[in-house]
Amino acid sequence: MTDDARRPGRDSAHAERDAGGRAAGDELAPVIPLFGSRTPAPATFAAKPFARTPAAVRPGEPAPEPDQAPGWSHPGAVFEGSAEPESPDEIRDRSEAVLLRKLRGRSLSLAEARTTLRAVEGVDDVVIEEVVTKFVDLGYLDDEAFAEQLAMSAVERRGQGRRAVVQTLRKRGIPRDVADAAIAELPDDDAERALEFARSKARSVGGKDYDASLRRLAGQLARRGYSSSVSLEAARQALAEAGVRRAPFSRPSASSGVRFTPDD
Repeated sequence: MTDDARRPGRDSAHAERDAGGRAAGDELAPVIPLFGSRTPAPATFAAKPFARTPAAVRPGEPAPEPDQAPGWSHPGAVFEGSAEPESPDEIRDRSEAVLLRKLRGRSLSLAEARTTLRAVEGVDDVVIEEVVTKFVDLGYLDDEAFAEQLAMSAVERRGQGRRAVVQTLRKRGIPRDVADAAIAELPDDDAERALEFARSKARSVGGKDYDASLRRLAGQLARRGYSSSVSLEAARQALAEAGVRRAPFSRPSASSGVRFTPDD
């Protein structure tokens, strides 16, 4: 029998083996090309959680991050676009509330009230003057009455002289003409009040050195706002009444002189 006659049987055996799914469990190894890299199979990825894109984003525009979405300051916050700007009346009401809280703690001059209102957000000069005028009409602000109150408190409670009173009024923003009027209403008894203060301090400053005691006491009076002449006279009299005198036959030292600035 020729080779051509035997070939159909051989081909039939091969076909039966292939149809049986690779006899004896043999598998064909993958063909690896000798040249070039093997093309990897497409990778499969886990599905990402569904993220909803804001409807306001137009096609072609990148979606904003959650923390940067328009109208939101942070996740869960109130939508900023819903807050309307304050009206002038609302700003004025808020300014009045701030000034009222300040006045409950202490009295203020008009200048101090304006300074307080300037610190309120959104307030302009027009609102400031409107609020100050309203409070003046209501009697909440009164520079003249406030100046008299400050002056009397400085004199009666702290025993200060006129110079100290003037400085106090100036620091509180009282106008010069209003301060002068308040000073003019004070009793003209600086000498008496200076002597009263000097008497209360004479024994505590008194020592063996009369000149040093005189300088110390007169300096205390000057710092309380008394003039140089009033301070020196009150200090001398108070030390004399306390029995503090210069020792007999002693001469004042070169540095014993009490120096003051000239009286205004």
